[in-house]
Amino acid sequence: MSEELPPLNGHGAEALSKKREDYLEWCEYFMAVAFLAAQRSKDPSSQVGACIVNSENKIVGIGYNGMPNGCHDDVLPWARTAQNKLDTKYPYGIKEVIFMSDKYHDSPEMQASRHMFDLSGVKYTKFVPKRRKIVIDFDSINTRQSLKPL
Repeated sequence: MSEELPPLNGHGAEALSKKREDYLEWCEYFMAVAFLAAQRSKDPSSQVGACIVNSENKIVGIGYNGMPNGCHDDVLPWARTAQNKLDTKYPYGIKEVIFMSDKYHDSPEMQASRHMFDLSGVKYTKFVPKRRKIVIDFDSINTRQSLKPL
């Protein structure tokens, strides 16, 4: 008598032979990583994250708006304005930027950024999510049914 496999997440054994269809697409995954990185920011007025990916869909860097390494975040100011408002940086090695929010589209800083991207051949695209939210449920690892190894 053969042993029947238990249901997996409410599906029968036949579900094991097919891939999931509700998995994250690459762009959704990378944007979610950027949103998660933004949660590290201590800036009271804006929390932004970034996820840098190579051509093989491998994450090569993750960051957020925070103080540089070695600078204690209780000593330096968190104000949004400063005497020198625009500190020009060049996008070394970046080929494409996918962004979520464009609420400062008409500001001089964003116009300058787009101009630098255009001059350096960096493609920039507004991300349009297919789902409104992605939930990270830490408890699911303990409640999810799975097959025991043979």
